[in-house]
Amino acid sequence: VQLQASGGGLVQAGGSLRLSCAASSHLFSEYAMGWFRQAPGKEREFVAAITKSGESTYYADSVKGRFTISRNNARTTVYLQMNSLKPEDTAVYYCAADEIGSITTDQASAYDYWGQGTLVTVSS
Repeated sequence: VQLQASGGGLVQAGGSLRLSCAASSHLFSEYAMGWFRQAPGKEREFVAAITKSGESTYYADSVKGRFTISRNNARTTVYLQMNSLKPEDTAVYYCAADEIGSITTDQASAYDYWGQGTLVTVSS
């Protein structure tokens, strides 16, 4: 499975961005999907996850109420809508796929496939 993340860029604090992650596999609808991020000098951290059906989502406390994860299985794409962005949201954002599609998890080790990352920079 190849995952291609896009949509990153430079935005002012308080602004919005929508990230997309397109998957190459026809099995996309069987995978749970997650977004992680890694800021300079920091470890990768969980951002959000969604089950294969899209019925269940899970967010890190730091983004809850500001970010929304969603998916379109027909387009084999998962999205991360990011609103009210803060400078501390600056990071490379990665999408990931978990073959166990029925649950969401914040554990990076549970994910089987990873995209290449897209850079989000939030200026103050």
